[in-house]
Amino acid sequence: MASCLPYEEAFARQNLPPVPESLKLNIAALAAQHTAEPAPSRSAEVSDEKTDSVFSRLFAFFQPKFAWPALTFVAGAACYALVLQVGAFSGALKPGIETTAPAVAQASPWVQQAAAYQHLYTRETVAYGAQPTDAITKTLADIRDIDGLALRVPDLSSAGLTFKRVQRLRFNNKALIQLVYLPANGAPVALCVMKEPKPDQSITQQSVAQMNVVTWRQSELGYALIGEPEGVDLNAVARLVADRSAAQLFAGAPSPMWIAALQK
Repeated sequence: MASCLPYEEAFARQNLPPVPESLKLNIAALAAQHTAEPAPSRSAEVSDEKTDSVFSRLFAFFQPKFAWPALTFVAGAACYALVLQVGAFSGALKPGIETTAPAVAQASPWVQQAAAYQHLYTRETVAYGAQPTDAITKTLADIRDIDGLALRVPDLSSAGLTFKRVQRLRFNNKALIQLVYLPANGAPVALCVMKEPKPDQSITQQSVAQMNVVTWRQSELGYALIGEPEGVDLNAVARLVADRSAAQLFAGAPSPMWIAALQK
């Protein structure tokens, strides 16, 4: 999955403390240790080159102006990459393979990855990245015409959530739609939607990737409402969503299906 959120601008606006001296010393010590190590074998060099190329692609777009924001963002992104890498090897992101944490085992693979992705979000990342209305309209059209989903954006202002943006993500080469909302205080909340040709499932709450996640399934569509453990009452928001009682944003006319319906 990939995002177009302005991480650099969000971190640059924060009044952050200077880089701790202990951290500088630790980095210098690690650099000195690396310099003193013997030259690696050719096979190790090839492995390192592959790893470097992956992280180069991750961070090539990010050229921070300040050292501390850069360390903050890279640390978070590296942790997310590590979660995905460990999950791939342990089977956490593969259907039908048990994990040591029962809550994670209950979540669909796409929910696990969406939760790990949402864990990187901060309030500043979303607050300073307002999506233009024309961009939202274009994205919704692409979701309908390309992904085969007639998406309706729910108005969750009655629950204290302000809509901020919509994104077309991909999981296993399938569309994963993310709607991002911002509460009056605290971290952003995401409502993710993905096609799931399975029977309906009632609302279930669990903890995934240190995030509070509420999932359900309706009409072969899977829903995941993701947020921080403290803050918004996601169960209440999920009921508002699942009952189809919320109004619509960016809708030309009212429709009984407020969130999404398979395109005929």
